[in-house]
Amino acid sequence: METAAAPRRAPRPRADALRNRERIVAAAREMFVEFGAEVPLDEIARRAGVGNATLYRHFPDRAALWRQVVIHVSERITVEAEAALAEEADAFTALRRFVHAAADERVGALCPVLVEGFDKHHPDLIAARDELERMVEYLMERARRAGQLRTDVAVGDLMVAISQLTRPLPGIPCMGIDRFVHRHLQLFLDGLQAPARSVLPGAAATLEDLRRQ
Repeated sequence: METAAAPRRAPRPRADALRNRERIVAAAREMFVEFGAEVPLDEIARRAGVGNATLYRHFPDRAALWRQVVIHVSERITVEAEAALAEEADAFTALRRFVHAAADERVGALCPVLVEGFDKHHPDLIAARDELERMVEYLMERARRAGQLRTDVAVGDLMVAISQLTRPLPGIPCMGIDRFVHRHLQLFLDGLQAPARSVLPGAAATLEDLRRQ
């Protein structure tokens, strides 16, 4: 009696291939923040220390690289939100910790999701995005219930502000701007605390609002 052959497992990527992929994603994350989503791919390869062929072996086109960078940043920021919730008893302290950690993760690299032509509906992207939104909304709601967060701000307000404060102005060589990021984030966070000292113009920005742009 013949026995069924065991299914063949896909070979695991070699360690050097994984390191190259990680370097490419890290370089793309930095350069998307610094220069925008249209930065030449050969420049990303150069910063990552790999050849163009290596980059295209991992990411056949710009869209695939965009997607992986956004997923990577979303997942890392989600981990930071989970850690803040688990380790900080004070609700606003947890929110503050998350904001500074998100800045260090270069959350501005998420901006490609606003670029025309970017596939916002890829299942891996949706899964990472939904989990991040859930965690940040919970962080904010926890601070709001504690009476520490003003009631007229939403998740979109928070994420837009972090992106803007961690991103150099277009066309301006702001070398060393990173040393001001956490200082200015702290000023922003002070403005989020309740009781509010002013009435904000317009309506709170949700992440759904941003996706409709």
